[in-house]
Amino acid sequence: MAEEYILDDLDRRILNTLQTDASHTNAELAELVHVSPPTCLRRVKQLGEAGVIERQVAIVNPDKVGARLTAIVEITLDVQAAERMDQFEKLAALEGAVMQCYRVAPGPDFVLIVQVPDMPAYHALAHRLFTSHANVRNVKAYFSTYRSKFDTRIAV
Repeated sequence: MAEEYILDDLDRRILNTLQTDASHTNAELAELVHVSPPTCLRRVKQLGEAGVIERQVAIVNPDKVGARLTAIVEITLDVQAAERMDQFEKLAALEGAVMQCYRVAPGPDFVLIVQVPDMPAYHALAHRLFTSHANVRNVKAYFSTYRSKFDTRIAV
């Protein structure tokens, strides 16, 4: 298990600001969190090196780029040996449409969040990842009809 990083008040201010908008320059961020630019730069660097900040990305609206169908998919494997679980995770990681992959318990072995253009694209993905994979025993998919909340922020 990863060691927890102890956050102080400045770390929290920086993280809360970056989670809302990571496009600020260092000078803007420093002003927003009320520290000098060198202090801010050093702290952001420390948070990155410690793995607290994993990466900074742009969040794309799926409707604007033609990825309109969201599926939440439960996967149960036939054999749950560690190497078989790892094998499925590696296959899922190679699929660009798989946005998130979680090992879960109890219940299914995995829950995937999938973003595709349409139902034919989902069927193609299901064939590649689920039906042609001999160790997949059960697939249960839920298709989103409306996204009422989407957030990437973690309360810190």
